[in-house]
This record gives sequence, C-alpha cells and structure tokens, in this order.
Amino acid sequence: MLNIVKKIIGTKNDREIKRLKKIVNKINLLEEKFIKLTDDELKYKTIEFKERLKKGETLEEILIEAFSVVREAAKRTIGMRHYDVQLLGGIVLFEGKISEMKTGEGKTLVATCPMYLNALEGSGVHIITVNDYLAVRDREIMKPLFDFLGVTTGVILNNSSPEERKVAYDADITYGTTAQFGFDYLRDNMVQNREEKVQRGFSSCIIDEIDSVLIDEARTPLIISGANNDKVNLYILFRQVADILERSYETEKLQQIDDLNERGKKLNDIPEELRKDYEVNEKDKNVILTEKGIKKVESLLQIENLYSTESVELTHYLKQALYAKELYRKDKEYIVKDNKIAIIDTFTGRIMDGRHFGDGLHQAIEAKEELEITGESETIASITIQNYFKMYKKLSGMTGTGETEIAEFVNTYNLNLVIIPTNKPVQRKDHADILYRTHEEKLNGIVNKIKAIHKKGQPILVGTSSIQKSEELSQLLKENEIEHSVLNAKYHNEEADIIAQAGRFGAVTIATNMAGRGTDILLGGNPEKLAMKNSLEQGEEEYQKSYEKYKKICEVEKDQVKKSGGLFILGTERHESRRIDNQLIGRAGRQGDVGESQFFLSFEDEIMGVFGSEYFRKLVDKFNFKPNEEILHPTITKTIEKIQQSIENRNFTARKRLFEYDEIINMQRKSIYENRDKILSSDTLKSSVLNMLREVTEKIVRKNIVKDIDDRLDIENLVEYFNQRFQHSIEDLEEYRSMNIDECVERIYLDLEKKYFEKESFFGVGVMPQLEKYCLLTMLDKNWRNHIKELDDLKSSIHLRSYAQKNPVIEYKIAAGEIFQEMISNFKEEAIYMIFGATLKVKEEN
Repeated sequence: MLNIVKKIIGTKNDREIKRLKKIVNKINLLEEKFIKLTDDELKYKTIEFKERLKKGETLEEILIEAFSVVREAAKRTIGMRHYDVQLLGGIVLFEGKISEMKTGEGKTLVATCPMYLNALEGSGVHIITVNDYLAVRDREIMKPLFDFLGVTTGVILNNSSPEERKVAYDADITYGTTAQFGFDYLRDNMVQNREEKVQRGFSSCIIDEIDSVLIDEARTPLIISGANNDKVNLYILFRQVADILERSYETEKLQQIDDLNERGKKLNDIPEELRKDYEVNEKDKNVILTEKGIKKVESLLQIENLYSTESVELTHYLKQALYAKELYRKDKEYIVKDNKIAIIDTFTGRIMDGRHFGDGLHQAIEAKEELEITGESETIASITIQNYFKMYKKLSGMTGTGETEIAEFVNTYNLNLVIIPTNKPVQRKDHADILYRTHEEKLNGIVNKIKAIHKKGQPILVGTSSIQKSEELSQLLKENEIEHSVLNAKYHNEEADIIAQAGRFGAVTIATNMAGRGTDILLGGNPEKLAMKNSLEQGEEEYQKSYEKYKKICEVEKDQVKKSGGLFILGTERHESRRIDNQLIGRAGRQGDVGESQFFLSFEDEIMGVFGSEYFRKLVDKFNFKPNEEILHPTITKTIEKIQQSIENRNFTARKRLFEYDEIINMQRKSIYENRDKILSSDTLKSSVLNMLREVTEKIVRKNIVKDIDDRLDIENLVEYFNQRFQHSIEDLEEYRSMNIDECVERIYLDLEKKYFEKESFFGVGVMPQLEKYCLLTMLDKNWRNHIKELDDLKSSIHLRSYAQKNPVIEYKIAAGEIFQEMISNFKEEAIYMIFGATLKVKEEN
C-alpha cells in the first residue's frame, strides 16, 4: 500500500525536487533577457542587488535574478553554463541544506550561485574544501567569474601568514580547509590584541564533500597544544617494554564467539604456555594486558603493583606504547615524512597537515619509529568539528554520498538532505563482488583481472585501503610487466597529474582513498594537464600548440575508451564505511559515461577478520570452497553490508559521545571567549577590576570564618593574608573583632580600593588600562588552559562512575560545572593579585 501511495504522490525527495524545479523554470525564463545585457550592465547588477538589500528586500526575493546573473556571467568568463540540475543544487545550498549530487555533476559550479547570493550581504562566505590543493584550484577556476561580478575572493593555506589570513577573511568569499578555519578560530581567542584577530564572524558556510568533513573528520576534535618535554624518556622506556611483551593470538580467536559460556570454556582449554602478555581487540581498538603480562611489566619496571596509586601514571605510557605497536600501522594510519609522523586520514587517504595524535599517542609512535620525540602535548585550546560548524548562521554542503548518514546530519547539525537527479542517466555497470578464501588468492585474481582488462585498453582505477597495500599490488604489477601509476599519500603532490590521466586508453592507476574525492577522471585523459606538464616552461605560445595536440589525442582516446567499456573501478576490499566505497565507484560513469565497477574480497580482509571471522570461517567449511575458487554468494554480500552498517553505527555512537562531552565544555568555552573579547575591546577595565576586587575580598574574608558557635573571624590569619598579598596591614585588630562579616568585607574593600587608586595614580591613567588588560588576559588564559587539562583528566576517569550505575555524561556535566565555577573564582583572585603586585621597572640605557 505504501509503495502505491509513493508512486502516486512521490517520495518526500520527489516533492522537494518538484518545488525546486518551479524556481529553476523562473530562472530559465530570465536567461534570454540577461543574454542581451552588455558586460557593464551585467556587472552593475551586483551594485543594484546590494542597494535593494539595503532598502529592505531579502536574499530570497532576489534569488531568481541573482542566479540568472551568475549563470550568464559564468558563460562569458569561464565558458561554463549551469545545467538545470546544477541550479537545483544551488538553491538547496542557499536554503541551508545538503545537496547530494553524483560525481562529475560539476559541484564546484553548483556552489557559485549561492556563494554569490550570500556574499551580497557583505558578511563573508566561507567555502570548506578537503585539502589545500582543492581550495587553490576551486578559487582559481572561479576567480574570473567573481572578479567580473565585483566579488572578492581569498584563500587560506597551511603556510599563510597572519597578514595573508586577515586579507583572505576580509574578502567576500574565503576558501580553505576545516583545519585552517577551525585553528584560526582557536588562535583568535588566544591573541593579546584585538588587531591580531584574523576572522570576522560566522555568517555563511558551504562545505564541499560535507560527509567527509562533518562525519569522518568529526571523530577527532581540533586541538592546539603546547609541548612538554619532561616525559620524553618515558616514551622511549615504554617502547622498549612494549617490544619485549608478546601478543596473545590464541585467546584472540575466541573474541568472535558471542556465547560467553562457550568462550569461557574454550579459553580454559588453551594451555598456559600459549597465553601471552597481552590481547588485541581489533573491533574495539583496545589492548588488554593478561595476568602474565602484568607480572612481566612489574618485573621489568621493578615495581610491586602496576595499578597502585603511585604507579597509575605508568599505565598511560604503557597503553600508548602498545597502541602504537599494534593498532597504528605505518603507511596506513600514518607515514614518516621528513623524519616526522604525518597522520593519514583513513577515509580520504590524504595527509592531515598540522594534525597530531592526542594524549601522548603521537609521541609513542615517534618512539616506535625511533624519531626525535617532540615532547608530550598539552592542550591549550580545542573544539569539536560539530561545535565549530554549529556557530554559522547558515550551513550547507555538497556530497556524492550523504544519504547513508542522513540521520546524523539531521540529529547533530539540523541539516536536511536533498538528492538531486543527474544531468544524464547513469550507465555504469556495477558487478557483484568476487570473494576468495585467502589474501594471496585474491591478489592473484586481481592481477589476472587487470591483465584481461588492460589487454583491451580499458583504463582501470584500482582502489586500495592503505599505502602498504597499494605498494604491494604495485610490486605485483611490476613483476607482471604492467605499466601503471601509483597515487597515495607519499605522492600527494602529484595527485592532480596522476588522476587527470587515469582515464586514458590503457591506463592503470593504483590509488588509496585519495582518488575518491574532489577529482574528475576524464575518459581519454585531460589535455590541459598534459599540455601544462609538457610545455609549462616554454611560454604561452608553446602551451597552446601543445594543448591543441593533446586535445586531438585525448578525443581519439576517448572514443577508444568508450568502446572498451569506459573506466573500470576495481576495489581491492570493502571499506568500513559504505560511503567510501560509493565514492570510489562514483569515479566511473560521470555525466552519462559508460563504466564498470567490481570489488575483489577475501576472508582475510580486515573488515572480515575483525567483525565476522567466525561467521565466514563457518561459511568456508560449509560450502567447501576450493583454492583459487571465485566465490559469488548473495548471503556474503548482504552480510558485508550488515557489517558496514554495524561499524557505521559504532562510529556514530563514538562521535555522538564526543559531541555530548564537548557540548558541556562548549558553553564554558563560549563564556570564556565572550569575556575575553570584552577584555580585548574595552578601553577601560576599572569597573570590572573593582567588582573583582570586592568579590575576592569577600571570598577571602569568608574563607577565614572559624566554624564554631559564633562563626567568628580568624583575624590573625586574615591580617597575615592581606599583608602578604596586598601589602595591606590591618592595625586595629580589636575594631575588626567587633565587626560582623559584611562590615569587615566593606572595610577591607574600601582600604584596598584606596590602594588601587594610589596605584593608578602612580602608573598613570594611560598605563593602568594596559596593565589591567595584560593581567586579566594572562590569568584568564592560564586558568582556562589548566581547566581544559583538568576536564581531560576528568573525562578519562569519569567512565568509572558507570560501575556505580551512574550516567557518566551527567556526572561529567555536574563535575565540570563545579570545576568551572572554581576556575572562574581562581582567575579573579590571581588577576587581582597580579595587578596589585605589579611594579614599574626603569630600563637602563647603555
């Protein structure tokens, strides 16, 4: 019945597309009118729109005209005309939603219309890309269009100076990565002068590959840290300990058994000599010491109890050393580049510039690789991806694969998703997965498949899950004398050139997940890239000759590639996220091109071994699969999809928990940053300082109440305290003893206020505000850093409260609130002491 209703009235997405098409039809009706405008008349539209906005019109009211202007300007400047589906996607973005569009539908052009429209307000539009290369590329492609329309553009890169960043943020449209925008926000809230800030607010933001940014990157918060070199030797020591300890493989085989009783029985059957020092739970990313391991560590460190209060810090370094040894693999989670650890984003395959593993893990990996240890990082400022992007008044984005995560987009970001139809029907053939018993048999099958496809000239893009596996397959192809290119994080600088030619006749390209996003593979190759590569240093004239030459070659090859079946996508294993697989598949079949895809799997693949090894082992036994036999079984395909869904749910839970904790600190962060801004922007802080002085005076007086029958004051202690901290001597003790608490507070406050005005007179009215600003910022930053560290420690231990049937998040919220109030009180006290203790030093001239 439900299907019948859907056929009659359509799905929610169908109805949304129908609504949007009515708007696109109105834009199309204006095209003939705008074609007739001169360049100057078309340019003037920007000024006209801004004037209309000033007079009270809204962006929604000028959308149809603005989109028409951008479409016409794009034709004249960059030779591109927006398809109707691209206008549909642009409207979705303007309305603050996610536009899902297939690969090759021209998402870069889609964003131009809403970018222009939002920029008319003058508050700045931020465009988020997944790497610096795409930020530069997209800006360069669209700069002629925006220059023509009088809209300024800027780009922020990893090596941009503060001055360059400020200029880029002042532009109407600013391109950059999540890390650049997020870290600039954190750094802006650490400056000592307001003029040092580079950002100017959070108005509108469009995210390219929004699922990669808001889902994949959201697992790791943005953290600015400072080095602490005190514990370097401990990382070296525990690397040596971890190297001595042995992994227990026999007990790990039992982890897949769901029946706890059955698992316990089989565990007891394992001989003691086969039980080693620690077990690795790949599924939960955890390392657990056995009793044997604990005793060995205690012996190596010559301590009585590894888990005693005195030794508890050592377990942290041991855990990170074992994590580095077993769970973080070179050329998969990280690479060694210029004698430094560079993190690889396992979802995109790209290097995450400027990012470090937290909680000492980075240092443990440096020790493992025998590199110079950078010093343990101490968090100075941090924010989650979720809370950073929720600051924007309007947030939207584009992706080719967001539908599987729609629940998270709605629940976490309040973002709805609209699936935009393709400009041309998809003709790609997606073949069933082929399964082998072992990894070796799978590799043989892959090589044979590549040989067969390569023989007819059909271009192949081979997707691998890590650098190590891409190089393993590359070696096999070399042995079989198959010419090919390799694209992974080690060769990320050549990414554009390698991927641009992956569609040439006879091309074989091995790539990690890098090839899955932000890149278009043109059948027959990219003549522009070929011309640039071969004639860049020979001048414009030589480039044009070269371009015309390669254009003809690529056109011929395009026909050959189409006849051979188009680009063939060969996946060497399934990723834990279906979206990453879909991204890889989506490299073929762009804009109605022909293409094919197929995945080659084995029972030894990581996703199988970690999440379903027991099930698949039984399946092998049941069907008695022969060596090198290709297995095509629908049950296996369905099971793999269920495993992927299970992992996605697990990852969503982890991101949700991270967000729940950061939501608590986010309110505190906002409060601190708002107060910091007030301090930075104030010309005088006298009233604030005097209010703090009164609070501090009352706090100190009340701390010196002796809790006996009379609640009397400990006058002697109070006298000593104020004399030490403020050089204020209380002479008539008897008089103070006769006062009640409020009278005592008032009397001491008035005396200290008098001292304050004396200090102001001594320093001068020009110096005192600067002194106060410096003292307040210094103490606020110091206490906030200490507070973050205390919350990190609290988060690490709060899970223990769950054993007492308490919700750790609620417990964390209560404890964090109490710690925050105490921190604010300490900040005020220390700031006042610093102001009263400040002295003038005269600089001696030589």
